Order: sequence, then C-alpha cells, then structure tokens
Amino acid sequence: MVPIESRDMDLRRHLRESGIEPKLRGLICEIAEATKYVINAVRTGDLGMAGTSNLYGEEQLALDVLSDRIISDRLENSGLVINISSEEKDIIVNVDSDNNGLFSVAFDPLDGSSLVDVNLAVGSIFSIYKGENILQGGRKQAAALFVVYGPRTTLIYSAKKGVHEFALNHLGDFTLMREKIQMKDTGKIYSPGGLRSKYLPGHKKFIDFLEKRGSKLRYSGGLVPDINQILLKGEGIFMYPALQGAPHGKLRLLFELYPMAFIVEQAGGSASTGKTGILDVKIDNLDQRAPVYIGCKNDVEKVKDFLKE
Repeated sequence: MVPIESRDMDLRRHLRESGIEPKLRGLICEIAEATKYVINAVRTGDLGMAGTSNLYGEEQLALDVLSDRIISDRLENSGLVINISSEEKDIIVNVDSDNNGLFSVAFDPLDGSSLVDVNLAVGSIFSIYKGENILQGGRKQAAALFVVYGPRTTLIYSAKKGVHEFALNHLGDFTLMREKIQMKDTGKIYSPGGLRSKYLPGHKKFIDFLEKRGSKLRYSGGLVPDINQILLKGEGIFMYPALQGAPHGKLRLLFELYPMAFIVEQAGGSASTGKTGILDVKIDNLDQRAPVYIGCKNDVEKVKDFLKE
C-alpha cells in the first residue's frame, strides 16, 4: 500500500511524474473523467432493457447503451483519438483523420452489466493503441486500464511502467492507493468461468489439481472484479476455458482479454489460451474470442500440461 502521506497524488500527477507522454496521459485522464459519469449511471440509471441488440445479437441493457454513449462522446471530443471501437457497436468509428501522435481506443463500457440489478461490482475496460489501427494486436497496446464500480470506485492502469491503483475520493479525484503492483508466481485463489457440465477433460483435471492443492474458489461472475481481486491479492488464476460446443470460450479478445492480459503481464503475471499467450493471438475481427487462463505465472504454465493430455 502507498503511505498515507502519498495518497494525495492524483492520477494526472502520477502520469506526469511517471514520464508518460503528454497525449497519452491526456487520453487516460479523459477516460477517467468519463467513468465518473458512468458511475452515476450505474447508481441511478434505468435497469431495464434498451430494446436493441449489440453486434453479437445480445439484447442490450439500457445501462450498456448509456455507458457506451457517455464514453464515446468523451473520446470523440477529446481531440486525442483517431478511431474507437465499443463492444456495444458492430463498427469501428472514425473520429479524426489526423494520425500525428494520436491514439485509437477499444473498450467495454460496462462489463458485467447484468450484475447491477443484484448490486454486485461491475466495471469498464479500455485498451489504447498508438495510431489508427485498432486491430494491430495485444503486444502493440500503448496502455490499458479498467475501472471497478463496487463499494469503492477504483481505477487500475498500466502504460508499460508498472501497474497502479487509484481510488475515487469524496472530492471526485482518483488518488493513488497502490503503486507497482506485483503478483506472486503461484497463488491459492481460482475463479472458474463456464458451465462445469461443459468442461473438457484436461480443464476438469486442472480444476481437480487446484482443489486438491487447497486453492479457494472465488468467482463473482464479473471479469473486472475477479481480475481485480487476483491483482490486488497478488495471487490466483481466472479461467474461462474452451467448452463443449464453444471451443473459443466466451470472452472477446479485443475488448476484454487483450487489456486484462496486458495489465496482468505488466504486474508479473501471465495470460494464455492454454496453448498460446493471449497477447500473441492475432486478431482478425471485432468479435474474435479465445479461451483464457490469466493470473500467476506458474499456475498459467501448469494448465498447459493438463490441456496437452
């Protein structure tokens, strides 16, 4: 934890003192500002259906649509963005043709939105790329961040200079809580997504291995709070595997897996499909999905042995 006397450092100052280039730190701050309005929408917004569907044919919640509009509007008016892509849209939106030092952003405006009506934590996820190509691959990310809307509102970001946590204070500022978060090589927490009845044999054996080892199951049903828990505890593994009938799992590469893998790797962890590093998976389209094992390095490496069987 950051000493109490250091907690007056806000996000903008931290970015500047970390040596992040001006346009990138400006963009990260614009995103942070947008999420403050998303927080208000989560607290007070309509919990019903929007009457529309996203690009995956999934019926959209009103909160999904509102969160997408809030973030899109902020990005489009930032003067820092060329292209944006939201999980709620089926197109890449061109904002600016100027490629001089600007960025493109892929985002999930409200991951886990179906949990809001039962008052569980949800979040927003962002992936930032230099230039106009939003499909240039996970290794090309300039930065990634996510925000957790829970009992506290927290933001975690990485711009290749460590992973850092900030909390929204009563004045509406994101202030530093933890710097240079690091994960252990092995953990005792596991968060298993997917229906157990559809697990493949190798994955079942890995779960059995974790349980026999004494690992504790901690799963909220939300990607953002589960990854956040593993990061801040410094241990554990989150999994959404290949399933019977769904060989590519459920989670989207661009909007969920790339940014989370980037952050976890920057904290000393690892992320894999079970065969290939998540950040090394080439992307061809907005809807592309992949199985994922993400967390402590040794645990992620261990699962490969079981999936080979």
